[in-house]
Amino acid sequence: MGKLFIIHTTPVTVAALKELAAEMIPGHQVFNILDDSILPELIAGAPLTQVEPRVRRYVRSAAEGGADVILSACSSIGGLVVAAQGEVAGPVVRIDGAMAEQAVEMGTVIAVAATLDTTLQPTTELLKEKGAILGKEIVVQPYLVEGAYAALAAGDRGKHDALVGEALGKAYQETDVVVLAQASMAGVVDQLAGLDGSRFLTSPRLGMAQVKAFLEKSL
Repeated sequence: MGKLFIIHTTPVTVAALKELAAEMIPGHQVFNILDDSILPELIAGAPLTQVEPRVRRYVRSAAEGGADVILSACSSIGGLVVAAQGEVAGPVVRIDGAMAEQAVEMGTVIAVAATLDTTLQPTTELLKEKGAILGKEIVVQPYLVEGAYAALAAGDRGKHDALVGEALGKAYQETDVVVLAQASMAGVVDQLAGLDGSRFLTSPRLGMAQVKAFLEKSL
């Protein structure tokens, strides 16, 4: 039985990823580290360097807890978590890594839909990094869904989903493939009628598939 530690910056992703883990990696233990003070700091304009020491502590704490794999559930700090790989023995995975690689393989003009400005830049940088690795020039078009995150934080999932759905429809018409930058947006894709769902990429399932591969390799 392996141990997966997930680092969260919002409680929204805890239950969803726990459920997904139960489906995709049954029999393995899942533990959560949640710090919901990070996103408000970043939204308020704090640089990533301000939260980096905390993030590194969480990675080390997960390793000390016996983690076989460490997963970052937050795109905003994904780069920080992976940067801490050198401090621990086991693999460190960012939830959007596999999604970004698949997006670059699928298209040239890639939409990045996000409800937080703090996730746009990290996701854009990740896509360009994957493009460089694959030797492919890509164009990244950002779609920031204003008001959606505030609605979700206030408990209004319906408003969040409506705003995100409208933005995704627009992005679908204007680009080759649409990347959802946050795990909390993933459920909206199922609500889009008449659109080719294969052109929307969400991070939870692809990220968990990468976790599963690491667990199977290490155990």
